[in-house]
Amino acid sequence: MGIQNLKPRSGSDTLRIGDSDELVVMENFGALPKGQLRLNDQGLIVICTDGMAQFDYDGQQIRLRKNDLFLYMAHSVASNFMSSSDFNCRQIWFTRSELWNINMYAEVSLADLAYLKQHPTVHLTDDDVQLLDDYFLLLCRRMRDRSPLLYPDIVRSLVSTMMLEMLCMMRRDKIQKTVSKDQENTTPGVHKRLLADKFMQLVEQSDGRIRRVDDFARQLNVTPKYLSTILKETINRRPSMMIEHFTMGAIERRLRFTDMTMQEIANDLNFPNASFFGKYFKERMGITPLEYRKKYQN
Repeated sequence: MGIQNLKPRSGSDTLRIGDSDELVVMENFGALPKGQLRLNDQGLIVICTDGMAQFDYDGQQIRLRKNDLFLYMAHSVASNFMSSSDFNCRQIWFTRSELWNINMYAEVSLADLAYLKQHPTVHLTDDDVQLLDDYFLLLCRRMRDRSPLLYPDIVRSLVSTMMLEMLCMMRRDKIQKTVSKDQENTTPGVHKRLLADKFMQLVEQSDGRIRRVDDFARQLNVTPKYLSTILKETINRRPSMMIEHFTMGAIERRLRFTDMTMQEIANDLNFPNASFFGKYFKERMGITPLEYRKKYQN
């Protein structure tokens, strides 16, 4: 079966803000899709509550068991789903735009994204499970009660806080795994991770103004081919994909939170002209920068 670009389903255990698919919370999700799954504009948080599941995720095999937290990142491909008869999970679906609404872009670094891409699963401690369970039950309760005037803001605030807690758990897991790996690995392995980390720091510092892999490779005193090989080995991603991700974030930040004109943004981010900038954005988002601003600017 070909790639499916699924949307969150409906039902009494599926909660939304209005009729939008921008942010969807699912209390129970026992059935896994068949074939391949690719979500182009949505991320997905999965918390396994019962049973076990297994699938392939961008070339690596993922096994989920009870109390595992899994993060699906947009444009990834998942396939070959299998699960036990008692498998169940909770899910939170969110679009890129919703991450801006709940202010998560300010907290998640490119290094976080790179690590989570390579290590998308975290096994939760008993305290973690209890904490997230309390958040999730409160979130579902508030989403069912739409009477408060600030209902959308309350829901987004709860989701934001819950995601920050998850980010803390994932960063803690990263530290533990990094220490363990450093004790096992040889010097060449450590060198590769340090080079990948430095690349990601440079991409973040460029704030969308540098978009050529060659330019970053030159700063790191390596060839573009070697840089691509290191990124593939350490985070299973091409340098161009990481550069594009952060460039789009830089553009969206200017469209949403400033009054800069299209020409001013193009100049600021070193695009040849406003027309080239508009084409670059539309090819990746499906709408023009002006349409995006009209839809999402606060």
